[in-house]
Amino acid sequence: MATLLAPEDFSPGEDAMALNKAFKGWGTDEKAIIWILGHRNADQRKQIRLAYQQIYLEDLIKKLKSELSGDFKRAVCHWILDPVEREAVLAYEAIIKNYRTDYRVILETAFTKSAEELLTVKRSYQFLYKSSLEEDVASHTAGDMRKFLVAVVSVYRYEGEEIKEGVAHSEANILGDEIQGGRGGGGGGALKGAEEIIRILSTRSRPQLLATFNYYKQIHGISITKSLDGNPADEFSEALRAAIQCIKNPKRYLQKVVRNSINRVGTGEDALSRVIVTHAEKDLKEMKDVYLQKNGRSLDDAVASETAGNYKAFLLTLLGNQDYF
Repeated sequence: MATLLAPEDFSPGEDAMALNKAFKGWGTDEKAIIWILGHRNADQRKQIRLAYQQIYLEDLIKKLKSELSGDFKRAVCHWILDPVEREAVLAYEAIIKNYRTDYRVILETAFTKSAEELLTVKRSYQFLYKSSLEEDVASHTAGDMRKFLVAVVSVYRYEGEEIKEGVAHSEANILGDEIQGGRGGGGGGALKGAEEIIRILSTRSRPQLLATFNYYKQIHGISITKSLDGNPADEFSEALRAAIQCIKNPKRYLQKVVRNSINRVGTGEDALSRVIVTHAEKDLKEMKDVYLQKNGRSLDDAVASETAGNYKAFLLTLLGNQDYF
């Protein structure tokens, strides 16, 4: 369930003029921008962008980039994008703009969407950047991480509920053998030679994988995520663990992403705003419930205590909370 509070009736022309008024004068009226854009859904925001272009012959996103700054600017400019376009932009930034690819963003792109949704993101990526998501991931990663990330963004995953119990049992054994063998008998070294792990995680349906993970625990007496734990420096194993957690329970995984971004020294603004902006129109209400259950305080309170100013007001608005505005 969404947390966004958007009116059924609105005027894109009036909103465009109100935004233009907010840009005038000695200083930008950020509260007006938050109030308007923070209460408009994707279709309404698209209409506002078109109206602004027609009235002022100027792109609204470019105008916002010139008027705003910092984390607030980044969050607002991501928010105003069409959701599919936004996912493509976030993937591009995770691959190209950082000194190293942020595999977590790529995994969220691959594992929190349906096969058709992932396909539309990839089409948008090609349109925007004149290259494929797969080739850019491959160009900016190496080794097993490259094999894994390219595989998960390349597949069109089966989404039916059918489970092949024999396959699940067999592949639970295969996963156990490869995890133990790849670490030289179960030590804390880096995992290597994970072709079968990559094949299974990147091609099987979610119900099939959940059955495999259950068999894994029955056979080996330990969850697969704990089997992959042990060496924080092993980024590939950390990526596999993140993927498995996302497959098991996407909302629980994403609340963990938010929690980690809030609890780190210096809030991880990219991850925090990414999750809130991309889920405010979808399932952020359920994620807030999981966050409260797991952390003993509301996500609204956590955001209010760890962010400030217009950035805080904007995130809280998307969370459906008007108390801090």
